Amino acid sequence: MYYPDEIIEEVRLNSDVVDIIGSYVHITRKGGSHFGLCPFHHEKTPSFSVSKDKQMYYCFGCGAGGNVFSFVMAYENYTFVEAVKYLADKAHIDLPEPEVSAQVRAAMNYKSRLYEVNKLAARYFYMMLRKEYGQVALRYIEGREISSDIMKQFGLGYSTQFRDDLYKHLKAKGYSDKELFDGGVLLEDKRKQGTYYDRFFNRLMFPIFDVHSRVIAFGGRVLGDGQPKYLNSPETQLFNKSRNLYGLNIARKSREKFMILVEGYMDVIALHQAGFDNSIASLGTAFTGGHGHLIKRYVDEIIISFDSDSAGVNASLRAIPILKSAGLIVRVLVMNDAKDPDDLIKLKGRDSYEQLIKQAMPSFMFEVLQLSKRYDLKDPEYKTRFSEEVAKKLLAIEGKLERDNYTEAIIKDFNMSREGLMELLGKYGKNIGIVQKKHINADLNREEKRLKQREDAVTIAQKEFLAIIVSHKQIFNKVNKIITPDYFNHETLQKVGLIIYDMYKKDLEIEPTVVMSKFTQIDDQKLIAGIFGEEIKIENQLQLEKLLNDTIRSIKSNYLEARQKTVTDPIGLMELIKEKKELLHLYVSLEDIDRRD
Repeated sequence: MYYPDEIIEEVRLNSDVVDIIGSYVHITRKGGSHFGLCPFHHEKTPSFSVSKDKQMYYCFGCGAGGNVFSFVMAYENYTFVEAVKYLADKAHIDLPEPEVSAQVRAAMNYKSRLYEVNKLAARYFYMMLRKEYGQVALRYIEGREISSDIMKQFGLGYSTQFRDDLYKHLKAKGYSDKELFDGGVLLEDKRKQGTYYDRFFNRLMFPIFDVHSRVIAFGGRVLGDGQPKYLNSPETQLFNKSRNLYGLNIARKSREKFMILVEGYMDVIALHQAGFDNSIASLGTAFTGGHGHLIKRYVDEIIISFDSDSAGVNASLRAIPILKSAGLIVRVLVMNDAKDPDDLIKLKGRDSYEQLIKQAMPSFMFEVLQLSKRYDLKDPEYKTRFSEEVAKKLLAIEGKLERDNYTEAIIKDFNMSREGLMELLGKYGKNIGIVQKKHINADLNREEKRLKQREDAVTIAQKEFLAIIVSHKQIFNKVNKIITPDYFNHETLQKVGLIIYDMYKKDLEIEPTVVMSKFTQIDDQKLIAGIFGEEIKIENQLQLEKLLNDTIRSIKSNYLEARQKTVTDPIGLMELIKEKKELLHLYVSLEDIDRRD
């Protein structure tokens, strides 16, 4: 499915990348670019750059990059066509009906079949809960005091103790083994390849919905002593754990201005039944930056209400920095008289839980409270150590006003000496900036090294060659006969090279976002963003010259070796040997190049 190039270009020109990204991520202008915290990985110091001139973004930490289309695709989990529609709507541009290739239509139809597989599986589980087989699950739900209306709203069901019930049911409706396996409802028998059985059996079933209320996966709670206690669907074309939250399809429509984050399915269901329709949970996986940014689309504040045991406290401490990095106001609900929200509501009633919501602690104060529990504050020495740790935490707060407010609150709540704490802040404040900077730079260097190791040397050489020529037209004029896009073995980079060479030959300006718009896959756009966005560190003309010649030798040598494997005639082999010898003596001088070009 695609739109004509002129339509895509019109949408792009009317969708300023700074404005669009700025509506999702807090970015601040610094020099010629805007910077902010990357929405695609967890970081404390901004490495996410947005260029108004180039109309592109690039993260120096994780390598994410692209144009306005790729950002919306990555952030909203949209296809290219969905991103074009979304941006066109924001720009008030009427779109024609998109053209659809046979290949894309087949992929769309297959994805629709997977949605149908999960929808029919949910209906089957729902029906089984109300049959004789499902009485054990129904008794469990009723024992948890869940009403029939809530059971229906969340589509609760039951997978029987037979391992092929759902399989037979869906096969009878015409679905193939591959569709059922790709939909996540089957497992393949490792002992007998090509034989399948139901992924879930003898479990209370919780359908997992996307934000559009389509069934995309399942969670199953074992009934009895089996393990694991909870089992989730695998990741599929429809289901990505870090891009979905349980109950979000309902919570996003709540009138409340905040959401309540709890640990599991039953907590969400119990809170919704009690009237807290803004409750959500992660899906049996560690909380991620993707979850944080997903929540930020709908609200600005989140209240963590995990279990009150040590595991729940530790999970809260892990989630706080992730949620804050997404730009959310984070508060923590403290339950001293119950293990989880469901228990608290049953024990003390809805009003009691609502009161705790109003009393939820700022996340920073919760972190300090948990820190205080490691020390005996009646012991002067331990209280001094605690004060030192608190001072270091306070200095990690960037805003002076926020830091001052928390300083006052800590002095009051923990009966600290004002003079003593201020002295510690002064003492540690002298060096903490340098320490943080070194630590951050070291983290970035490690990340960059890890990313580079994923690519082979020839691919890196091809990227660096393209990065040089897009910045220096005079260099392109010197080398375009020596290296042509045909020499590239990387399919996407070869296409990029063809576009750049063609634009130069037509005397057109090389605009990164125009090049990116020729590609509809996020991975391709990210690769191209790396060419235009990642600065090649060159201190002088000599270094640039050396880098250029190194890339030329690497690309051409790889090309000649690949040709040598296919050429069999003597004349062709002689030509190859000659080209290899010439390559040994090839050197491109940049003495006459104006570096300002």
